[in-house]
Amino acid sequence: MDDIRYPIGTFDFEKEISEKQITALIEQIEVLPELLIRAVEKLTEEQLDAPYRPGGWTIRQLVHHLADSNMNAYIRIKLALTEDKPTIKPYDEALWAELNDSQLPIELSTKLLDGLHKRWVILLRSLSSSGLDRELIHPDMGLLTIKKLIDLYAWHGNHHLAQISSGIRRMTSN
Repeated sequence: MDDIRYPIGTFDFEKEISEKQITALIEQIEVLPELLIRAVEKLTEEQLDAPYRPGGWTIRQLVHHLADSNMNAYIRIKLALTEDKPTIKPYDEALWAELNDSQLPIELSTKLLDGLHKRWVILLRSLSSSGLDRELIHPDMGLLTIKKLIDLYAWHGNHHLAQISSGIRRMTSN
């Protein structure tokens, strides 16, 4: 079950990130909306409402979760850039995924992600080394830099894209 839940592995919080890697990570954030749209564009409503794995979220919920998560990420980074070590508010992803807006058409979230990522990437590419080192406090994860958040959210997008893609492969191979 772990391979299905974490098809690209778990996130490594201890990994050091170079400036060169930051460029590649921002590129991964930049292309996520396009890759996501391509992955889900031909799915039927029935496929969108099927879990990507037994007991997991539906593909529809994963798409909406990416929008929820990345909106939070964008705001968290802006807070870290404009406040001194702000403490951010976590949220219960599982409860958010159960709210009614997670049953809406996925185009609402893919369009949101497209615009959000355009703004986010412009912001991220504008950051100097000192901007990348700005910090925030996550009540559960502790002190995090913007650099670490870029790494985390690049991984997070790839993680859910891989879950969606593997779920689609399982659906279409049966």
